[in-house]
Formats: sequence, C-alpha cells, structure tokens
Amino acid sequence: MTVCVYGAASNSIDKQYLDDGEELGRKLACNNHSVVFGGGAAGLMGAVARGIKECGGKITGIIPSFFNVDGILFDGCDEQVFTETMRIRKQTMEEMADAFIITPGGVGTFDEFFEILTLRSLKRHNKPIAILNTLGYYDGLLSFIRDGIAKGFISQSVSELFFVSDSAGEITDYIEKQCS
Repeated sequence: MTVCVYGAASNSIDKQYLDDGEELGRKLACNNHSVVFGGGAAGLMGAVARGIKECGGKITGIIPSFFNVDGILFDGCDEQVFTETMRIRKQTMEEMADAFIITPGGVGTFDEFFEILTLRSLKRHNKPIAILNTLGYYDGLLSFIRDGIAKGFISQSVSELFFVSDSAGEITDYIEKQCS
C-alpha cells in the first residue's frame, strides 16, 4: 500500500513530535508500505522519511519546483516528482495514495487534511484518513469539528470519515484494516 503522510516542515517543535514521526515511518516500512510525502527534510516530513529509510522502506517526494533549493529536500527519496504548483502537488499525492495520515503540522497540513476530508465527504474517494494526535496536538481541531457538528455546520457523518490516535501502531493497524 502507498500511504500519503502530511506533516510539519518545522524543526522548532518538541522532540516527541519528531520521535513519533520516526516511529510512524518505521511502522509503515516494517509493514511493507511505501510513503508519498512533500519531500522535505525538516520537521515531521523529515522524521517520517528517516523512519522509513531506517527500515528499508520506499519513499517518494512530491515537490513543487520552487522548493528545489539546497537543504530543503530529503536526500534519501527513492523518487522525486517535481510539480509546477502546490495544487498539482496535492493532486499528485492524492492520486498516488491508498491512504492518508496527518501528523502534527501547520497551515499547509491543515489545508491538506481539510481538502482530503472534503473530497472524502463528497465521495470523490473512499481512502482511509488517520490523524496522529501526538501530545494532543489536534485536540483543539477535533473540538472545533465537534462544535461545527453541534451547531449544524458540519454533518455528523464527517466525524466517521477519519480515525484519531496518538499511537503509530494503532494508526498503521487502522489503515491496513480499512484497505484490506
């Protein structure tokens, strides 16, 4: 299975986030899954990539051409695909993936999560979505979604379209069960 992993590009975060990202990468690789990701060397993108490579897994970076500068990209990718824009990058990642994992991240990660969630809610795909909630990072976002449901802005069924855990093992088990 090919898993798309979204996440932070920042290294200015608690070490636990990076450790959990590396653990996720190891779990995916040890279970013979390949990863498609944003191609970055820093933050959770780099942590997941390092974990994948540590266990001999395959990783593909999908990179907008303007990011192709020294020090930005993970140099251990088995394949790098360069795109013209961020929109094409997201579309390429979506098309290549059988499942999606959202790790802690910033506005780019939020954008990726909400786009892939919206597409699933519109039945444009039926691929599993899982959120790695390290240190409760996504608790506020999950509360926001529950509030939107309570106030009638978001359908209750949306909450059933993704899985949340702080465990890389549980996340991996979930996507495997959903794709089998």
